[in-house]
Amino acid sequence: MSTAPAPRRRTPAPPREDVLAAAMEMIAERGLEQLTMAALGREVGMSSGHLLYYFRSKDELLLQTLEWSESRLGAERGRLLTRVAPVRERLDAYVDLYVPDGHRDPHWTLWLEVWNRSLNAGEDARDRQAAIEGAWHRDLAALVAEGVSRGEFRPVDADRFAARLRALLDGFSIHVAIGLRGTDRPQVMCHVREFLDDALNRPGLADA
Repeated sequence: MSTAPAPRRRTPAPPREDVLAAAMEMIAERGLEQLTMAALGREVGMSSGHLLYYFRSKDELLLQTLEWSESRLGAERGRLLTRVAPVRERLDAYVDLYVPDGHRDPHWTLWLEVWNRSLNAGEDARDRQAAIEGAWHRDLAALVAEGVSRGEFRPVDADRFAARLRALLDGFSIHVAIGLRGTDRPQVMCHVREFLDDALNRPGLADA
């Protein structure tokens, strides 16, 4: 008498956050070009088809990985900006967190790829990217407004200043992330500090 084969146990899928963390680690260690659904599946013990079931496309995987990475950065940014310290010191910390660590910084590598893919992205993806950008902008504008209200900075329109400063930071950050010759992180930080001194210092403050 034959016995029926025991049902195969299904291996539970790893939590979504573990998959996103693994994707970010692969970008950091091997570069974005090595992040394929098949390679990520091998890393987390899932088939590429299973990953596609959860994420629908590589574009969606990349965007969710960026959102996960940004949530961690956002928490760190919140801690830096709410501590008790002069506003300029917290502004410098914001810039330090914004600018990539160097060539092929994994977070900025991912950002550049998501930006590139956004040319053909749908409205939902564009809205989610705008939400990430908006969080950085609001925190910066609030910080500048606080510096003005406390008399640490000269009077400026905080929202307009934040938009211009972030455009400057984005341009410099892209140069650092792609390894443009003649531009490195220390040079960028020096340029930005000088710009902030010129733009925000109250008259006579530098000589005080």
